[in-house]
Amino acid sequence: MEAYHSVENWLSWMDDISDKDYVIIDRFLRDELYSGIRSFFLSKLPNFKEAGIGTDTDNQIDSSVRGDFTYWLDRKRDVQLEPFWNVVDEVLHMFNRYCFLSLSGYEFHLAHYPSGGHYDKHLDQFENRNNRMISVVIYLNEGWQNGDGGELEIFDKDGSSFLVEPVAGRCVMFKSAEVPHAVLQSHKSRFSLTGWLLYQPSALGQFFG
Repeated sequence: MEAYHSVENWLSWMDDISDKDYVIIDRFLRDELYSGIRSFFLSKLPNFKEAGIGTDTDNQIDSSVRGDFTYWLDRKRDVQLEPFWNVVDEVLHMFNRYCFLSLSGYEFHLAHYPSGGHYDKHLDQFENRNNRMISVVIYLNEGWQNGDGGELEIFDKDGSSFLVEPVAGRCVMFKSAEVPHAVLQSHKSRFSLTGWLLYQPSALGQFFG
């Protein structure tokens, strides 16, 4: 199968994530694939459920901490997204080849932050479930402007932070256990496709935060 991105691009991105623990890539998806994912997202909005915090044994809804709604994806069910799953296969392969992570699975969901939604500072890792290695966020927001809110705040090791605007087609990847982050309050609906590359696959991803 033809590679979606060049090896040169992947080597540059792997250098970034190795050096800084994160990488930001604009126009990560070609227009046709981006449009297909966004259309699928909009078609599934009635099926989104309020997201909780914690694992399946300690999952709680707390809108003061987290205010998004999610729809968990399944490769066997959501066959319309097969071109995207092929890109995920490539991402997994590249991390294994160039970062020696031995990743063996993934889990993804669609995320909708309505106006007023936010997510307090956190890590994408749990004390009793630590197989999330790389977080992946792809934004699906058309015409996003300053003042719309919903920025991703990434905290550096020195305690400083910076903001990433959730503009259409932008992809952010970072080390799940190493990069604290938050989602600032959104002032309009904010859409993303979010997932994690795993050491071991999770059969029950939808039951986790």
